[in-house]
Amino acid sequence: MVRAVAELATREYDVVIIGGGIYGACAAWDAALRGLRVALVEQGDFAHATSANSFRMVHGGIRYLQHADVARIRESSRDRSALLRIAPHLVAPLPILIPTYGHGTRGRALLAAGMRIYDALTADRNRAIRDPARRIPPGRMVGRRECLSLFPDLQTKGLTGGALFHDAQIYNPPRLALAFLKAATRAGCDAANYVRVTGFLRSGDRIRGVTALDALTGDPLNIRGRVVLNAAGPWAEYLLATLPRLGAAGRRPFSRDACFIVPRRLTRRVALAVLGRTRDPDAILSRRARHLFLVPWRDVTLVGVWHKVWKGAPDDVGITTAELEAFIDEINAAHPPLRLTLDDVALCNTGLVLFGENEPGATHLRYGKRSLIIDHARTDGLDGLVTVLGVRLTTARGVAERAVARVLEKLGREPAASRTAELALPGGGIEDFEAFQAALVAEHGARLGRDVVIALGRNYGTECRRVIRLAREEPSLARPLPGSSVIGAEVVHAVRSEMARKLGDVVFRRTELGTARPPAPAAVAECARLMAAELGWDRDRTVREIEEARWPYTPDRTAARALAPATPMRGA
Repeated sequence: MVRAVAELATREYDVVIIGGGIYGACAAWDAALRGLRVALVEQGDFAHATSANSFRMVHGGIRYLQHADVARIRESSRDRSALLRIAPHLVAPLPILIPTYGHGTRGRALLAAGMRIYDALTADRNRAIRDPARRIPPGRMVGRRECLSLFPDLQTKGLTGGALFHDAQIYNPPRLALAFLKAATRAGCDAANYVRVTGFLRSGDRIRGVTALDALTGDPLNIRGRVVLNAAGPWAEYLLATLPRLGAAGRRPFSRDACFIVPRRLTRRVALAVLGRTRDPDAILSRRARHLFLVPWRDVTLVGVWHKVWKGAPDDVGITTAELEAFIDEINAAHPPLRLTLDDVALCNTGLVLFGENEPGATHLRYGKRSLIIDHARTDGLDGLVTVLGVRLTTARGVAERAVARVLEKLGREPAASRTAELALPGGGIEDFEAFQAALVAEHGARLGRDVVIALGRNYGTECRRVIRLAREEPSLARPLPGSSVIGAEVVHAVRSEMARKLGDVVFRRTELGTARPPAPAAVAECARLMAAELGWDRDRTVREIEEARWPYTPDRTAARALAPATPMRGA
């Protein structure tokens, strides 16, 4: 990928996409595959905000049984299947256990019936998934003994067993978004990070493109397009407010979704669902309260998710220490053997997603249920502008497909079929992932180390060979950065081939370095040295980049801002 700023200023596009998160990246690939001339710009780095802060779960929609929402179940299952099919290196099944107690809503009968209904509604969930290890098994009930073998510390009074089902998990969310963007650029999309849209080019009642600023050079530019697709997430309606006709419209509610990371495994290979303190007011049939999850991810544990109506600016999203203490108190009450404290928390992740309408101060919150595709010609009499507001990472590909269909309609084009559910993403052309990993270890493990090679295969898939080739050509780049499995070749590859322009791009998004726990200072310094050599940074610029990449790890910073997708708290 190259940062195509010169092209953006001189070409006219069929569609200009604002936003380089998962929704914008999916739309860019779909539009380019359907023959459109596509531009995409992102104000920060790609996937720097909500896309990088997700709970790493790809939901198949089982929770929507509570709402009898068959359409959402089918949509979620289809898109989960698509990700398992097109990105097997980044997405894999995740088993989840829900313990059962007594009878009624917490008992076995209700969950067993629910899983049978869900399995019937998603009978095609493994269509065209060739790798058996990437297929979603049917749910099953487990007995008390098996339940305790998985989680010996479960409360035993009244325990009757559990329900075991599978969703899917993302190994590295920023790299999943980047894979979609790479696919888009290879299909002809011109893209650039650190290009901030400042307004819209307008002719009467028609949008003709956007005005923007290159944040790295300070240069203004106009990007012309027949249609603008506004996929800027929680920033989308702030951009719309720059248009007089849309400026008076109120912003839709967003939820600050939050989770935290404990830097050790609290579970084995199975995630545990426990009952929290809030309930779903829209559920037709509920288990008394919403579930919180303890999820094994890499060599750490994800804990969450908590929700809060967020009224502040997207740039200010974060959590306070008091809120984190409340989260810890709730998860400890739900599963007392944890006995977590603030000192157990390495990182907190926060992101903003479209939410439901809630009364001020409500405890039991209504979640967003449907992503929105808004054609402003129909709603506001302003042609050439479409806004997409997404609800879940899981369904980004499918929602983007529908948004691009709307763009094609506005362009007067025949609605060519989308192929993004079938074509492998870059790195994803793997029929048997375990065999692929074994072959990589056999070929390169002795020289690079088994842990390094396993991580390369998970992050890059078949494209890891580009990184390995670079390490072979420049042996000094084969060494892992201190305290990590990230090698120097990944840093150089990120600069040369993945549009990394700031140290935080590499630490937090191109590599694993700062995604599961704070990286060692020596690793950050070595990463900065390698980038400085590639990008020509002087000493002052290098020091500044290191400070910017480190400041999220200080206790007095509670906001997950543009550079860093994670917010460490005290004890990190």
